[in-house]
Amino acid sequence: MLRFFKMIRILPVIALLAGVWFFQVTGVWLEHLGIRIGSGALFSIMVYVGLVETSSLCKRTWNNINHFLENTDPEVLLGSIAGLLFGLLAGFLIGFPFSSVSGVGLYVILWAFLVCGYLGFKIGKKRGAEMIAVFSRGRSGLTQAHISEGRKSDIKVLDTSAIIDGRIYDVCLANFMDGRLVVPSFVLQELRHIADSSDYIRRNKGRRGLEILAKMQKSPKINIEIVEGDHIDEKEVDNKLIRLCKELNASIVTNDYNLNKVAELQGIRVLNVNELTNAVKVIVFPGETIKVHVIKAGKEDGQGVGYLEDGTMVVVENGADDIGNEVEVMVTSVFQTSAGRMIFSKKTKENLGVKTAHQVQRLQEVNFFG
Repeated sequence: MLRFFKMIRILPVIALLAGVWFFQVTGVWLEHLGIRIGSGALFSIMVYVGLVETSSLCKRTWNNINHFLENTDPEVLLGSIAGLLFGLLAGFLIGFPFSSVSGVGLYVILWAFLVCGYLGFKIGKKRGAEMIAVFSRGRSGLTQAHISEGRKSDIKVLDTSAIIDGRIYDVCLANFMDGRLVVPSFVLQELRHIADSSDYIRRNKGRRGLEILAKMQKSPKINIEIVEGDHIDEKEVDNKLIRLCKELNASIVTNDYNLNKVAELQGIRVLNVNELTNAVKVIVFPGETIKVHVIKAGKEDGQGVGYLEDGTMVVVENGADDIGNEVEVMVTSVFQTSAGRMIFSKKTKENLGVKTAHQVQRLQEVNFFG
């Protein structure tokens, strides 16, 4: 970037020299000094604008090349180059017989070079890594459609729900998610559609998912990449994910309950962030005392509901009168549900005694003033 700005400083000097050169050249057929100066200044401006645009184009092109080289697997890059070379060789062999044909022969040769070179590049990019894997006896990395047997177990395909949830980013930073994380292009397309939704909530979820992906790509601790390709014959995204996981022999990361069950039935290993969250929640046992802040009433009469710091719901028996207060409760039972862990409790004797004393004092005050 610094070199680019230094080059920008030289451009006015180059444009001024070009204007002086044009001023001298126009003196051959223009005798009026004012017209020559004006034409020279105009030529300098045109040269300056052209140089600025050209330098910006070169900078963008160079950045795109660097981005492509940094974010492309060596196997894919090598396959693309090999495919391009083989394509050009095939184009030469196809077009060589037409070299003796005058006129149209040159166009046939150019057409053969362009078409065969492009096809060779695309085929090498798509399937080159697989060919390298065959010649290297299975030692290759991830491609868009296949992966070698030695590294298949390290691949984890991210679902839309896991990306939108956002906790996958913190889980990866905590080194609880190793291997390669893969985001299929059709999942990225679904995220884009959600981000463009007219519904406010869906639009925010989609944008948050795209932001999470951007953060994960920038993090040096997370190995994540976008995999091109789509299964056109499958219409639903869930079916595409299951099919891709089978092809790559990969695990799937999702918070979708239905996709979780279907993937397990298909023999695919499922990593559910919700299950991980429930597994690392604070463990409490019946008879243990905890403090909880009662925030609302429960479904049953007299019940109060509060939450621990990890989000575990605590139902307090006879806690409806303590809404807005922090009370000490004793755990009576713990239930594990599909939505998470639920704790049932009752207030300790100390709280009951304090409440009874307040009630007696309030009753005496009522009787006295009544």
